[in-house]
Formats: sequence, structure tokens, C-alpha cells
Amino acid sequence: MKSSRSRSRSKSNRNRSQGNQGGNVVNRVFDSSGPEGKVRGTPQQIIEKYNQLTRDAQLSNDRVAAENFQQHAEHYTRMLAEAQREIEARREEQERQNRERQAERDRERAERQEREGSQAVEQAAQQQPNADAQGGESNLVETPESQPKPKRSPRRKPRPKPEASNGDQPGGDDAPKAAE
Repeated sequence: MKSSRSRSRSKSNRNRSQGNQGGNVVNRVFDSSGPEGKVRGTPQQIIEKYNQLTRDAQLSNDRVAAENFQQHAEHYTRMLAEAQREIEARREEQERQNRERQAERDRERAERQEREGSQAVEQAAQQQPNADAQGGESNLVETPESQPKPKRSPRRKPRPKPEASNGDQPGGDDAPKAAE
């Protein structure tokens, strides 16, 4: 008993999941219950089978059966056409989104290149005053010869030392006298 329950559950789950699967109608396998029994296959295969049955019914002068088969074929033709329209609409939407993403990437790339270009110009402008401050020779090594020579102050005359008496000097009279 358990096996039959699990089979029926899995079958009902399978039918439910196929019903929710509306996007893949083109390749989905259908069981069509027609007037002469079940026809199984993809929508295109079912359409071909019902068209063949329509021709056979017309050849046997059975207009009612031919009309019945033709209606079944038209039903699957409409299903297939609708599925193909949905697929085309999704494809166009994806292409539109891809174009938008590509345009956004192109804009970002152009902005990044513009920023990098302006940064390079700013760096060059910042380096230019430094080169001017160094006499325009920023790549040369500074040597003492390239340094400007300091200006010398004019020579001063030495100040005369005031003559002091021996008593004014520290140590008093005991200090040796300097030669004059």
C-alpha cells in the first residue's frame, strides 16, 4: 500500500510542477487526449500528428473527425505560438538589459579614464612648480658648485681692548702682566 501512495503523491507532484513550469512549453512533452486516443509529444509533434489525422479523415470523407482533429491541431498551434512570443519577449528584455549594462560600463569606463587623465594633469602641475623652485633642473644632482655663494659681510676692524688697571682684573696684583 505504501508504494501506491508514494506513486500517486509523486505523480500529483509531477503534474503540479509541470503546470507551474509554463516557460518551457516548446520542449515540454504533453499527453493530448484526442478523439482516437492519446497523442504524446512536444507541441510541434502533436500538431504534426493531428494534421496527419486531419488529412486521413478528409481522405475517408469524415468531415466531423477532420474538423475535430483540426481544432486539436489549432489548439496546440496557439499554445506553441504564445510560448514562442513569450520566449522572444524574454530574449528582447534580456538584450535590452544587456545593452543598458554595457552602456553603464562604458560610461563608468569613460569617467574613470577622465578622472585618471585629470589626476595625471594635476600631478604634472604639482611637479612643475617643484622643478621651477629647483632652477628647472629637477633631474640633476645638487653639487656645492651649483649652490649660490653666500654674500660675505664687509670686514670689520677689530675692537680695541680696553686697558684696565691691575686692580680691576680679577686676582689683583698677583696676576701676571701681559706684554704690551
